[in-house]
Amino acid sequence: MLKLDRKLIRDLMQMKGQVVAIVLVIAAGVATFVMSMCSYASLATSKDSFYREFRFADVFSSARRVPDTMLPRIAQISGVASVEARIVDDVLLDVPEMADPATARLISVPERGDAVLNKLYIARGRMLEAGRTGEVVVSEVFADAHGFVAGDTVDAIINGRRQTLKIVGVALSPEYVIQVQPGSIMPDNKRFGVFWINQRDLEAALDMTGAFNSVTLKLAYDSNVDEVIDQLDRLLKPYGSVGAYDRDQQISHQFLSDEMAQLRSTAIMAPAIFLSVAAFLLNIVISRIIAQQREQIAALKAFGYTHVEVGLHYLHMVLVISLTGTVIGAGLGFWMAANIVHLYEEFYKFPQLEFQVDWLAIALAFLLTTAAALIGTWLSVREVITLPPAEAMRPAPPANYRPTLIERIVPAGSLPSEVRMVIRNVARKPLKASLSILGIAMAVAVMIVGNFSLDSINYMMDFQFRLAQRQDISVTFVEPATASVVYEVSRLPGVQESETMRSVAAEVKFQNRSRRVGILGLQHDPQLYRLLDSREQVVQVPDFGIMLNSKLADLLGARPGDLVTLEILEDKRPTVEIEVTAIVEEYTGVNAYMNKQQLHKLLKESEVASGAYLKVDSSRLQDVFRELEQRPGVGSVAIKLAVLESFNETVAKNILVMRSFIIMFAAVIAIGVVYNSARISLSERSRDLATMRVVGFTRREVSIVLLGEIGLFTVCAIPIGCLLGYALAGVMAAGLDTDNYRIPLVVSRETFALAAMVVVVATFLSGLIVQRRINELDLVAVLKMRE
Repeated sequence: MLKLDRKLIRDLMQMKGQVVAIVLVIAAGVATFVMSMCSYASLATSKDSFYREFRFADVFSSARRVPDTMLPRIAQISGVASVEARIVDDVLLDVPEMADPATARLISVPERGDAVLNKLYIARGRMLEAGRTGEVVVSEVFADAHGFVAGDTVDAIINGRRQTLKIVGVALSPEYVIQVQPGSIMPDNKRFGVFWINQRDLEAALDMTGAFNSVTLKLAYDSNVDEVIDQLDRLLKPYGSVGAYDRDQQISHQFLSDEMAQLRSTAIMAPAIFLSVAAFLLNIVISRIIAQQREQIAALKAFGYTHVEVGLHYLHMVLVISLTGTVIGAGLGFWMAANIVHLYEEFYKFPQLEFQVDWLAIALAFLLTTAAALIGTWLSVREVITLPPAEAMRPAPPANYRPTLIERIVPAGSLPSEVRMVIRNVARKPLKASLSILGIAMAVAVMIVGNFSLDSINYMMDFQFRLAQRQDISVTFVEPATASVVYEVSRLPGVQESETMRSVAAEVKFQNRSRRVGILGLQHDPQLYRLLDSREQVVQVPDFGIMLNSKLADLLGARPGDLVTLEILEDKRPTVEIEVTAIVEEYTGVNAYMNKQQLHKLLKESEVASGAYLKVDSSRLQDVFRELEQRPGVGSVAIKLAVLESFNETVAKNILVMRSFIIMFAAVIAIGVVYNSARISLSERSRDLATMRVVGFTRREVSIVLLGEIGLFTVCAIPIGCLLGYALAGVMAAGLDTDNYRIPLVVSRETFALAAMVVVVATFLSGLIVQRRINELDLVAVLKMRE
């Protein structure tokens, strides 16, 4: 073994506590990166395989009733490779032993032969057989939520008539990798299911023989999606089409794509924080080791070691630390990714979702950590290379102590001598003090970033479901209901208040941007479904104009006063130019709002309603639901409490896992930075501290000199870390911004307090360790050290 290698090992062993702290910080950054990239690779591989093998469609469209004779014309559209027509209908279910409402989406499949697109993977049981009526195949998540097995039955209200459906199989579909009911913000596996049924059965139930109301297309490789959609819309317009859309706007694919984009964002931001802190720690450690080993460096050069050899010796020390952290972090990242993928199995349903190792990410992690380590220590190592032996033999010049500004302000004698020492030592090394404060502040910031998401989710739910949406039940009708139907619903026993709404599909265009959205027509002064601005103030629905939610306004680049083009995608499809009158705040979906009376005039219709919002006596919720369930015109019923319960269960589990990882890593940063600062200060000032003990200072007074400095750094770092954490939380919230939901930037006092407490505890524990070393100082050995 080379002599410099033996010296390297001895140096590392002497500062093993500091090395362990830095290794853990590096490991935290690498683990977050590897976890995100391997989770991304696992989702991407499973998604691509499922989409390809089971022929996930590229374009989707629905209409009221389209004759089968239109299929050849659709197939002739340039760029279309495959076409499949089907019948789709949403119905209410009467699930045994379940009081809450459940909705099923019925999708027809060919009676003979396999589907051309969106093929089913039969996980259990069998596929539907020709000639057997009343059979269905159910989605796996819905079957698991209710414990359904082949042979079970469930009642459905189809076209106003109760029918018993027999489950013969459990399936997965590329169209429903994650099963989210249209209009919802999160999956609800208990209250929304997908059922596949023989086409002949659904044709008979809905009187759709020789017709279809949904069509999916598979496009050729080099086709133009926008042109295909335009031609398809022209063909289906006379049949009540609400506009075709591509895969990017398909709900399941949107949610999956959003999750993958967020993994990418996490893979960039979190490692950048951790590796920056690691580079900072390495710079401090190496620079102070070099300062302490000036005489050793001079001796090595005097014995014939070249500048490059001595410089490489210290670079090797850096690389050993960074590579050790990378190896540990990669292993930890594999474990974390495996747990995340296991969690994803509950949300995203693939025939096979296996943990995938992203070897490119591993290689990139090694490159990133090595680069961060070398960049963080280059200046210190460069000082080794350029330091002449004669100058290295000379001890470093003593510090220039003089009264500080605080001492000039505070009366003489009012500050104890040890406190003056702390103030002067900090004042004479402002850069070192600033870097130490910044490192501790980063620990506070990471704690805030790890915890703010829960604050944001709680605020979002409170904003959406307590301040804005104050109804207990939301009802949608199969067809727009007349005033008499609405009156009957509003007079049901237990209903205290009711409001109607009219919804239509539309395309909003502004300049060169457009978006397919739902327009919701509301009453002038709604009380159950209120619109709020960013300050939680109620926004009145104006008599004229259109209101956009904040996400839609950003996507279009439109502001109040701008004129947008509104094309209704139903009935006669009127197109008008309309003024944007207000921007409303929402954290879910991309929506627009109008006065209900104005929308009726635009559609040239009477005062019909697409649905109603009901305020119900809490003791009569189930009674009202059962009444609604029996009415043929009711398409779906949603109880708000059930939606909130499902959302909390789903989100809480996901956030809890990620939050625990971040808190653990933040604690690592806090302990790493604080402990390193304390240990290095002890090694630098051991002679001063020993001298103080010899001349009569007590252990308490000596400890104040060293630990008081660390305590001062922590006190200064906490407010800076809170500000930095708030800024980083804003960046993280922006990275999580999607069409489906947005995370508001909300950080509670409890989150700030928790971040500060973790750092204070880390400081206290580090102080205990350093205090023990102060008590163990060998005064004679320290004082005998050469200058």
